[in-house]
Amino acid sequence: MEPIKIHLPNELFSPAEMAHFEGEADLGVLKAGPDLYTFAAPLTWSVDVTNTGDAFLVTGTVEGDAHTSCARCLDDVELPVTGEIEGYYLIGGDDAEAPEDMDEDEFDVLPDDNKIDLAPLITAAVLLEVPLVPLCRDDCQGLCATCGANLNEGPCDCEPAPDEPAADNPFAVLKDLDLGGEN
Repeated sequence: MEPIKIHLPNELFSPAEMAHFEGEADLGVLKAGPDLYTFAAPLTWSVDVTNTGDAFLVTGTVEGDAHTSCARCLDDVELPVTGEIEGYYLIGGDDAEAPEDMDEDEFDVLPDDNKIDLAPLITAAVLLEVPLVPLCRDDCQGLCATCGANLNEGPCDCEPAPDEPAADNPFAVLKDLDLGGEN
């Protein structure tokens, strides 16, 4: 993703000042675990930058439509995405003091050119919103393990699996185990 830099105007360097910024972000293809998400149109973003006295707090949203494949049946899936953008940039360069209640990975230092790159914040907001297992629908039946037919379109012509566990299954010895409960 290309950098999305916003320049913080001088008047924003007074405590309690705030500025609003909007724009579009072209993520192209985003990899989240084994899944690839594409975006047919740029995502829209909107942020407010607030001077807290010792830092700039960046908060806002990013919205758009992500496209990927269903993890079970491989059909195309379109997912609306609305992510929360949040960033914290310390004022004062390398000499800036980090708040005691924040870890090092929770903030950045404001660059000397007073430009904040929103691209990492937007990417993180989208990654938090895409599902770990994208599905075309909650009750997706997936593909037949034998012939590969999409079971959402109806049953396939494969023989039903036998009720007896396969002899090479290491758990076959447990089928007659008495657990002392009701069956």
